[in-house]
Amino acid sequence: MLPWNRALRPLAALLLAAAATAVPAATAQAESQTETQAESASSSGWNDYSCKPSAAHPRPVVLVHGTFANGVDNWLTLAPYLVNRGYCVFSLDYGQLPGVPLFYALGPIDKSAEQLAAFVDQVLAATGAAETDLVGHSQGGMMPRYYLKFLGGAAEVHTFVGIAPSNHGTTLNGLTNLLKYFPGAADLLTTATPALAEQVAGSAFLAKLNAGGDTVPGVSYTVLATRYDEVVTPYRSQFLSGSDVHNVLIQDLCPLDLSEHAAVGLLDRIAFHEVTNALDPAHATDTTCLSAVG
Repeated sequence: MLPWNRALRPLAALLLAAAATAVPAATAQAESQTETQAESASSSGWNDYSCKPSAAHPRPVVLVHGTFANGVDNWLTLAPYLVNRGYCVFSLDYGQLPGVPLFYALGPIDKSAEQLAAFVDQVLAATGAAETDLVGHSQGGMMPRYYLKFLGGAAEVHTFVGIAPSNHGTTLNGLTNLLKYFPGAADLLTTATPALAEQVAGSAFLAKLNAGGDTVPGVSYTVLATRYDEVVTPYRSQFLSGSDVHNVLIQDLCPLDLSEHAAVGLLDRIAFHEVTNALDPAHATDTTCLSAVG
């Protein structure tokens, strides 16, 4: 069992983040940093709008970052991994709150889904492709389901891969139940950082998202989860039910993989190998511990 000081850390982070976003922050340095990161991404081969999908990989891949992250930092390993395998790769920033330049994916999730829809249209127009594939981490592995279900995304998306997604919310190892003992904490989360509140298990947003089934016809879904996830708990809540769903526990492929919530999306080449299998199932190969060095 986790020590209490470690177990309480995610809940404390939620409350501190909500409090921090309620205070306006300086933007000049952050904007400069974002521009530099965007230039770095383009020079690394992704977010290249001149890229045309090949016959081998006919659909561009859109990467959708997680809470607090951005469209560059979240993908510094996976984006080049896919580019080097011949994919046209794109990523976006979404869910920014007014006066909060350093963190993304904190705004209302339905509005973030609208931003994703617009970005996918932009990518399809630039590449000439009829469909795209989506790969998301954490909130980015759940939010696109709103786009697929309510915003017409199923007509534009072939495959959706969620890495450690918050599909049915999180209990933070049961600690979200403690919010009621912090006066005003739940209201602070809802008002200051809507996306955090909407990812708590039992939220109204998740009830709407999952009502009537987890999936929509025409889209192939893959979920990659790690048993060591300390953020989206219980980890099995990440899995989806549906006719075209492939749920994968990373440790079933490699028992030695100790990746937790952040690492499985940022660094884990075993997970990345499963991403490419999902994107190109006709040429899928077995994922094992050796995939980490492939």
